[in-house]
Amino acid sequence: MNKTVIENFARINSSLLYLPTFLLLAILSFLCSRNALSNEAYVNCQKEFFLFMNSELAEYPRTLYNLTQLGDALIILSFLTIFIIYAPKMWESLITASIVSAILVGVLKPLFGIQRPAAAFGPENLTIIGRKLMGSNSFPSGHSVTVFTVLTVVLIAFMPKKIKYQIVWSCSIFLFGIILILTRIGVGAHHPIDITVGAIVGYASAIIGIAINKKYNIWGWIGNKKFYPVFILLFFACSIVMIFKIFEANLVIFYFALLSLLISLFVITNLYVKK
Repeated sequence: MNKTVIENFARINSSLLYLPTFLLLAILSFLCSRNALSNEAYVNCQKEFFLFMNSELAEYPRTLYNLTQLGDALIILSFLTIFIIYAPKMWESLITASIVSAILVGVLKPLFGIQRPAAAFGPENLTIIGRKLMGSNSFPSGHSVTVFTVLTVVLIAFMPKKIKYQIVWSCSIFLFGIILILTRIGVGAHHPIDITVGAIVGYASAIIGIAINKKYNIWGWIGNKKFYPVFILLFFACSIVMIFKIFEANLVIFYFALLSLLISLFVITNLYVKK
């Protein structure tokens, strides 16, 4: 499995950044054409579509609230912990890509200062599921960035060799990603362009992260068994955090994330003891 990941990452080059660059320029052109570069104009040009999508998606509140948790790095990465053992090369790039995405989000959110939907339109005018977000840090959607950063790394890491399987695999991953980021509209947390740009930034972060890690091999120690105690402690700590999340909000997704962590904890501990 790790060999497949290495081979797939070796094919990555800067040309994969052409598409996200083009899409970002297209969105900028769209906003310019609508004179929507100011905060107020930006949110108003999407208001009608946002309210429609928010109303339609909010018919499934429990499903939305569970799925939107996958935009939390702790939750989505919990499902991939087992690959630290079987595909450490994927995790090496995943860590670098996550750092890149965190930096970009940390810079872009305060730079643009876009109001959240509840702040822009009033919480009484939309459906809010979960925590009411009222700040001015809507653009881009951090959850969307996280989702597409992780899914793009996974997409490339396990890309099949045959074209027909590549198409099915790619479509499945991107469809899953789109469903996840749409939940941010459903819960009333983000505008449509927030999640669109978030997905693009996440994709670009993944490509940049893979490229950086391929050149510098920063996290090459991850696959070394002598460092397994680090991950044993990390998985244990994350499991405790997940238990607290379950007490705070009794969501099915937290149980699955905890189960994944516990399985990974058992497997890695067992391998370390037998080394």
